[in-house]
Amino acid sequence: MTEQQLSLSTAAARNLATTTKSVPQMQGITPRWLLRLLPWVEVSAGTYRVNRRLTYQLGDGLVSFVNTGTDISVVPPELAELPPLRGFADPGALEALAQRFAQREYATGDTIATEGDPVDQVILIAHGKVSRIATGEYGAHAELGVLADGRFLGDQALLGSDATWGCTVRALTPTTVLVLSASDIAALTGLSAPLRDHLEEYRRSPSPPSNRAGEAEIDLSSGHFGEPVLPGTFVDYELRPREYELSVAQTRLHVHSRVADLYNEPMNQVEQQLRLTVEALLERQEHDLINNPRYGLLHNADLRQRVSTRSGPPTPDDMDELVSKRRKSRFFLAHPKAIAAFGRECTRRGVYPQGTVHDGARVQAWRGVPIFPCDKIPISPSGTSSILCMRTGESDEGVVGLRRTGLPDEVRPGLSVRFMGVDDRAVVSYLVSTYHSAAVLVPDALGVLEHVEVAR
Repeated sequence: MTEQQLSLSTAAARNLATTTKSVPQMQGITPRWLLRLLPWVEVSAGTYRVNRRLTYQLGDGLVSFVNTGTDISVVPPELAELPPLRGFADPGALEALAQRFAQREYATGDTIATEGDPVDQVILIAHGKVSRIATGEYGAHAELGVLADGRFLGDQALLGSDATWGCTVRALTPTTVLVLSASDIAALTGLSAPLRDHLEEYRRSPSPPSNRAGEAEIDLSSGHFGEPVLPGTFVDYELRPREYELSVAQTRLHVHSRVADLYNEPMNQVEQQLRLTVEALLERQEHDLINNPRYGLLHNADLRQRVSTRSGPPTPDDMDELVSKRRKSRFFLAHPKAIAAFGRECTRRGVYPQGTVHDGARVQAWRGVPIFPCDKIPISPSGTSSILCMRTGESDEGVVGLRRTGLPDEVRPGLSVRFMGVDDRAVVSYLVSTYHSAAVLVPDALGVLEHVEVAR
């Protein structure tokens, strides 16, 4: 027998009651540390030009390869990345050189070149990582760094010099290299007059004076006595400095007028729709500042500022090398999984770095440099990522963010919401826009630790 209901049910009572509710929540909102940490430069003309001192190109580019199954070959025009071949554009000679390279496989720990032996071959690293180990002043081994895909060694062999290897080159992972022997070089230079003449001109041409950063030298005099004739000099600039145009991220927000008119209590529907749209646009802005091919930080780090990990996971040694390549490092930026991998390596070694507090949030730090999480840094299918380290600000010749403020209908600096009207279906539209970019003022302002294993 069903009991008779004696009072109003809670289900029926809710029809007359006003519930206590939250504003719409969004799981995709992240701390967006990069947007908060970058100093922003006002770009009123829409384009930001980075003027630098003239820097000589030293041939530090990467060589590209193609593979058919397990057979790997070098792309012939890419051989011009080798310093002795820089500027050489004879397609026939480059094709002949590329065909003479022989493929070799090395297992982990194998020696590819030995310190003190003659440099009698050009070595191109097609895949894998190698370490360079030299004998220090007191007989101990000195680590000179790690080279990975696309790097090269022994380009002096093209000149037929009597140079010797200054370090031992050893495979850190299974490594595939392409090798061009001295005998093949001699045969090709005998057959190709343009190649022979180019290499001979390279031997005779003195290198232009430059400082340790590769910039054109400023001739100075110091420590002199009497009245010697002082050297004359000037500071040379790049003739074609790089210009950064502001990029745009935009979307159109649609809200039906019926919703805006009738369902605005206790929360304004249009305001909440705009708030969530702005949050999504800012997430995309940070993603672009890291990953955009034209101005993203991952793609615009100088090749000489890219460091490979020694063993896979990010170790204290790797972080030290990344910090040592620049002055006044402000912060690291890493995927949360990369930060966790670094923490595991520190624990394994018995190293417990002190954290730091920034804007009320406690973050990890290394050598006093805070490590901020950023899930916009990608993780490859093989489980590797990157860690960025940067110096920021115009006054320190660092990394800066670029934006334009004072826009019509601006709701945040550099972000505007414009009313676009009501269409014939009574749908109200808003255009949400943000203009942004990033610039690296000098190459050593930004460094990247590459091939960081996060899953081990």
